[in-house]
Amino acid sequence: MSATGRKLFSRETLFGIERRVARRLYGRARERDQWLRQAMFEHVDEFFRALPPERCDAVEVSGTFYDSHPWRSYEQRHYPEFDLCNPSPITRRFDVVICDQVLEHVVDPNRAATTLADLCAPGGYVVVGVPFLVKIHPAPGDYWRFTADGLRLVLERAGLDVVELRSWGNRHCVNANFFAWAKKPAWASNTNEPDFPVTVWAIARRPGIGSGSPTES
Repeated sequence: MSATGRKLFSRETLFGIERRVARRLYGRARERDQWLRQAMFEHVDEFFRALPPERCDAVEVSGTFYDSHPWRSYEQRHYPEFDLCNPSPITRRFDVVICDQVLEHVVDPNRAATTLADLCAPGGYVVVGVPFLVKIHPAPGDYWRFTADGLRLVLERAGLDVVELRSWGNRHCVNANFFAWAKKPAWASNTNEPDFPVTVWAIARRPGIGSGSPTES
């Protein structure tokens, strides 16, 4: 074997060992159990409980992460039947519009954000979660990463008022997700390091007060 071949073999062997060790340490978490999203799920769940959800009609785009809340009504929209960048005419609007870990996969996030705003009734909320320091994961494509400032800009350009904007991550969680969508080990820290965000999320409001708005008393 040539020196180049031995070097490539060594790199591939080392990569394989690192991957096996990481998967043994962190496992393969289901989406609701992923370490990088725990802080976001906890915060958004708390926000939804306070609305309360019984007064709200909700729609979730390409996900079922929040279907367990006792919404007045709950619907889903999935790609390719529903395309955020090229939607069919919108005939119904919702009090709560949820779009979690989707904007990185659309070709035009600004157009997608406008669609989310259009789906939202006046006075309602758009909740968006996006990744930053995570590996590429095509579904079917993977085009973008968002800082908190970047997500705010996208939502405000769509005519939404950002009510809350948060991020969470630390360098240990970043490393853990190199090889697997990691569960949090019991010994790991949940300390937030603002310079190493893995997940960014925002709660935005469509201006105005409409019939059935969750902001009405």
